[in-house]
Amino acid sequence: MQIESGRLSEEQIALFQQEGYFIADNVFDPVDLEPFRQHLEREIAVKIDELVKDGKVENSHAEEALEQRLTRIYHDNKENGREVLAHLAETKGSVQQGRSVFDLIAHPKLSKAISSLVGPEIVVSAIYRIRPKIPGSGKGNVPWHQDSGYFVEHCDKHLIVTCWIPLVDATVENGCMEILPRSHKRGILKHYTGGNSGFLVVRDEDLPSDVPEKIAAECPVGGVVFMTNMTPHCSTPNSSDTIRWSVDLRFQSADIPNNIGLWPDRNEEDAKANEQIACYPPEADFVVCSEKDPNSVATYESFKARRSAFEPWGVENRPRVWAPLA
Repeated sequence: MQIESGRLSEEQIALFQQEGYFIADNVFDPVDLEPFRQHLEREIAVKIDELVKDGKVENSHAEEALEQRLTRIYHDNKENGREVLAHLAETKGSVQQGRSVFDLIAHPKLSKAISSLVGPEIVVSAIYRIRPKIPGSGKGNVPWHQDSGYFVEHCDKHLIVTCWIPLVDATVENGCMEILPRSHKRGILKHYTGGNSGFLVVRDEDLPSDVPEKIAAECPVGGVVFMTNMTPHCSTPNSSDTIRWSVDLRFQSADIPNNIGLWPDRNEEDAKANEQIACYPPEADFVVCSEKDPNSVATYESFKARRSAFEPWGVENRPRVWAPLA
């Protein structure tokens, strides 16, 4: 669905509130995403060159574009593919802290659209994930869950908006998300630990059965899938011959608990406060838009400093404890 002047209309906001999601086809121009795509291409090349020098890779597939190159490496040798994926996932590495990452998170077009849902005082969490879904690999298949399953309980009553941004057209064939509409007002569902790659899992039998059937959240490049933190969703297998690249970001009003201003690596009191108030304590929150205090808006330098101040937790230290998957 198209949005006008960069903002959601009253009717579109009402649809988001009713359904628990909204797909906007035109938040970005595809060219807006090119710096981030090129950043990923460079970082993939850096890691592959390292593997070539180490004698692990014979064919670097340098002629391939972002949609194919990692697929070729992975299918030649899965361990080499996993090393590239690990490089992309390093929380404090050059991929996650690149300037193009910050520019995407703080992009004024995205902030304008988000302000329709959370208001003009916008905080973004560093809980962002770059997701390459390689054909024939199950690693990118994410089971049913709600994002609030990963947050502390006192944030369940607040709206935290997930923005799922495809870097290629997301289709059923290449593994777009599935969403369960009108199920976001049921509260937090029971989640289990021990799913694929450590993901939380809502079992099929625990999903609401009296809501409309799941929908395939197909979305073109330049579009964004907006979801509430209570909206059940999953990610399906990629049966195409190209990688489905995406990134997901999370935004909230500044009125919702956050760790803005806290520096847990420098102050024990800050560390304790962070664990008590932040929706996802392991990672940093940032101001990306503020009419009340424009000076509080993060710069690239403050973005890097705050990311470095927070230590990500492993799956064993999640903010809340769920039952193990049998």
